[in-house]
Amino acid sequence: MEKTCADEFPLTVDSSEKQGVVCIFGTGDFGKSLGLKMLQCGYSVVFGSRNPQVSSLLPRGAEVLCYSEAASRSDVIVLAVHREHYDFLAELADSLKGRVLIDVSNNQKMNQYPESNAEYLAQLVPGAHVVKAFNTISAWALQSGTLDASRQVFVCGNDSKAKDRVMDIARTLGLTPLDQGSLVAAKEIENYPLQLFPMWRFPFYLSSGLCVFFFVYCAIREVIYPYVTGKTDSTYRLVVSIPNRVFPITALTLLALVYLPGILAAILQLYRGTKYRRFPNWLDHWMLCRKQLGLVALGFAFLHAIYTLVIPIRYYVRWRLRNATITQALTNKDSPFSSSTAWLSDSYLALGILGFFLFLLLGITSLPSVSNMVNWREFRFVQVRTVVSQDICWISWRKHIPTTHFPTLKPSHKRTHNTIISDPVAGPQEQAAADRTLSIWLRQGPAGSKLRSLNLLMLAPPSL
Repeated sequence: MEKTCADEFPLTVDSSEKQGVVCIFGTGDFGKSLGLKMLQCGYSVVFGSRNPQVSSLLPRGAEVLCYSEAASRSDVIVLAVHREHYDFLAELADSLKGRVLIDVSNNQKMNQYPESNAEYLAQLVPGAHVVKAFNTISAWALQSGTLDASRQVFVCGNDSKAKDRVMDIARTLGLTPLDQGSLVAAKEIENYPLQLFPMWRFPFYLSSGLCVFFFVYCAIREVIYPYVTGKTDSTYRLVVSIPNRVFPITALTLLALVYLPGILAAILQLYRGTKYRRFPNWLDHWMLCRKQLGLVALGFAFLHAIYTLVIPIRYYVRWRLRNATITQALTNKDSPFSSSTAWLSDSYLALGILGFFLFLLLGITSLPSVSNMVNWREFRFVQVRTVVSQDICWISWRKHIPTTHFPTLKPSHKRTHNTIISDPVAGPQEQAAADRTLSIWLRQGPAGSKLRSLNLLMLAPPSL
């Protein structure tokens, strides 16, 4: 008999077409949601319960019977109860002989038992055809119509005909079944819903380690060393300045680590003289985590962009700009415009923006929903050309960082009329009093006529 290809099956079936009877053991949340979905797809549903009389809130149109009576109504039985309550099945071993028994159970933790629940069920009811399925689909996904959740259903079992029937049911419900082989794969399928970001652990640990290392290094250079040598308090740099230095370094390092394992793998294949030998476990795991490393690097690039946007409103930056403006006005000297400096500054900003855009483009094309829409040549073109262009932009960006020179001003606590009164560590009230004194003196002094043409907002005390 010619076997029909899986791709030719429709994802959903008209609910007016009668699909048969399905028995569900268990009236919990998942059993109710699965029964409701089957009723909507044209199945007749019979629930099996320990106490049929007290079962409530079941889908309209479903019957509730005791286990033995419900099992006799269908040859496909969904077991939606926990493993601790499998004991009643031993009494129904004769009734379940030759029937398809679908195990949808999950455990509380990974590798909780020596064997999988499906294998234990096959030992408990040896005459039934046990199939593991639907354990990766939640009750919420079934109730929401599987539009906003994963539609993949992993199916495994020792009987091919039983698996085909379960996969037909999954397709009728609008799900996508994936055959995982024999019942030996049930343990892996049961552990799948319990995994917590298995492919993200290495990128998270690596990025955290890099952040801590670069942060400590910058803190020693910019905070601890100035305090030890000159008793200068620069602890305020720990909040914005140092993180904004750490984030781009970490992003570029992670981006380099995305493509480094591919180079190492190519060198290893050339050294071995063949590509048919397995890579070492550490290299294999590293290559599998490349997409996650790239997305984490993109996250650090976003943080760097956000931290850079807040630089103009920082108190330290406004303090330096205010003092530089006042110093130029008092000394009647201004800085001549430099076209080369303007070119370097604008080029620095343009290359940084372009590099961030290319980084964002690289991350978007790595998403499965986007990469599935392009062929291999298009994907490789975007990945390779984007990375090369991005590296050129960022190398040029780091090479041409402009240095803005401010006059060297030593903060003073003296409140005299001939001193620039500004202290980066002064309190709000103290700074406000100093600004008012300076404002009065400037209006009355010889430099007042020059400063009155400036933006007085620059002389206002900080509002942060």
